[in-house]
Amino acid sequence: MRAMDPALLTLIAIIVIPVLVILWLRINATLLFLSLCLGAVLTTYVADDAGWLMSLFADDVPQAGSLTEASIKLILLLFPVVLTGVFMVRTVHGHGRLALNVLPALGVGLLGALLAVPFLPPGTAGTITSSSLWSEIAKLQDFIVGMSALLCLFVLWLQRPKTGHEHKKGKHHH
Repeated sequence: MRAMDPALLTLIAIIVIPVLVILWLRINATLLFLSLCLGAVLTTYVADDAGWLMSLFADDVPQAGSLTEASIKLILLLFPVVLTGVFMVRTVHGHGRLALNVLPALGVGLLGALLAVPFLPPGTAGTITSSSLWSEIAKLQDFIVGMSALLCLFVLWLQRPKTGHEHKKGKHHH
């Protein structure tokens, strides 16, 4: 039996580990997907200023000078996701909701990979992006992003709070 390609294993881990963590900790994947989208916006619009701000403190912070632009972008991408994950642990209740959380969780794993891999160290990113799985994911990126976004919106709409009538079943109003 032939050993699996390390780049392929790394890519699979980047996609699957977040999905498993989301499901195991019962974190609302829709909110994580939205946090990942927020992280992408931060990498686009804030990363340059964040790098400049870090350079001001580079003398005071030992590793700040060694933070590359890609590292700063990776931190900005994942920071909202990690914070949301911490605050949303055990917010998915019931087997039905957990089952409904599976596809958005997969969307988080796939979108997370699409967004994070380019910010990994060049050697790692290069080996991952040259794998056949990555080329398939890259071909499907529009579908992955579009379907994940629609699915997350649908799940979000399903989670809306109950209206007054549904909340007060069995109670008589005068």
